[in-house]
Amino acid sequence: MATAPYFVLSPNVIVSLVGLLHGPDKTRPTPTCDWREATVDVVIPALNEEEHIVLSLASLARQTVRPRRVILVDDGSRDHTAEYAKTFAEFAGLDLLVIELAKSIGKTPTLKRQAREFDSDVELILDGDTELESENYIARVVEELYKGEGIASACGTVLPMRERDRRALAGTDLVQRFTQRHPDVDLKPRGNWLHRLNRAITNLYRGVLYTFLQRFLYHGQMVFFGSITNPVGCAVAYRREYLKELFDKYEPLLGDDLTNSEDIFIGFALLDNGYRNIQLMDVYARSLEPEAQNLPHQIYFWSSSFLQSCYYFDELLRSPFKGIKRWLHRKEEKHDKAVHTIVEKRHTDEAYRQPFGIDYTLKYGRPMGWVLFMAAVEKVFFPTALVIMLILGLWGPLGITVLAEMVVSLGILTVAAKGQRLSTLFKGLLVTPIRYGSLLFDLVTIGRFAADLWIFRSRRWRK
Repeated sequence: MATAPYFVLSPNVIVSLVGLLHGPDKTRPTPTCDWREATVDVVIPALNEEEHIVLSLASLARQTVRPRRVILVDDGSRDHTAEYAKTFAEFAGLDLLVIELAKSIGKTPTLKRQAREFDSDVELILDGDTELESENYIARVVEELYKGEGIASACGTVLPMRERDRRALAGTDLVQRFTQRHPDVDLKPRGNWLHRLNRAITNLYRGVLYTFLQRFLYHGQMVFFGSITNPVGCAVAYRREYLKELFDKYEPLLGDDLTNSEDIFIGFALLDNGYRNIQLMDVYARSLEPEAQNLPHQIYFWSSSFLQSCYYFDELLRSPFKGIKRWLHRKEEKHDKAVHTIVEKRHTDEAYRQPFGIDYTLKYGRPMGWVLFMAAVEKVFFPTALVIMLILGLWGPLGITVLAEMVVSLGILTVAAKGQRLSTLFKGLLVTPIRYGSLLFDLVTIGRFAADLWIFRSRRWRK
């Protein structure tokens, strides 16, 4: 999800602050078609999700806009995922198509196949361990998706799934009636108290992280650039045709070995072609988080995928160095547009609109390139600087750096957490050791990425 799994006193913080002060593009949305007419298919890639799949489907069944069809791709499960899904879908009246694979092929090939083999306007990807908390989630993301031709993906705000969230959904009338009629379906979460404790630790950390990222960092990017770096892949709506074009373009070059996290690669690729990834702050999804001991593995996936995408789309990272050239070009475009408007007496604008295509990116870069460049700089240099200070024993500068970073990050976090500021501040203090541990772990990711790139020359990056 995140381009960096920590909060840093960084250039990107400044960019988001500038964005919030600058304000959004004043151009009013002018949709070219009615979003209500769009056909929506939900694709659920699932592997051994028998504990969660019924709840995920139940959250779809209560949506104000139901999908035309739900496509469950059972990626070689060895449990009752497909069986439970079929039983519940029939009970709830969902049009479910189950594709059962003999062995796992991964999430990237699954998305590619569904984008090519089906004909919906919108493809909503929902992980098997994720539930749509807001009943208007689909309606809102599809509505926003059609507010401009340049919007390629839309997602809501994602939060960790807590035990009480799971119990609340399991206690709804629909699920209760289903479990009474099918007592053989076991929806109880696996694991003892230790597993629940480890997941609670992760939820605490991720809850604080997501608050900072989504309510401040991503919000500032949305206001300034009309986009975030990449959609949150556990509950995201894509324009299917754009997704199909993306896979048709990159499969001949990379096959299915894109990066370790498909949503980050897709987000970069869409930005590279002039499209936008938007996030909504008024609808929510909840996703099951890994247990605390598995956090390093998840952090590695996110961070390595970000670095891998930077490698593939380096023209985006060079955008800041093309700023003057892009500014002169936009000034010339505005003049031509004004002349055209006078002649035609009618002109339709789109907020944050920019020319589509990789050729424009190669020549002029993209405004979002600033965010990617800043994120790459802070990801490499901030943890490296900390380690250098540790090695050299520069305790004074190290203490000042850490203290200043904590004050700024906790201050922003507290302001962003409206209605829960005091509790969020306390949680932010509690997770500080985990945050700095994950930051230093990023050096392992950087080292492995460098080894893949220049020593082993391996490009087998795939999820």
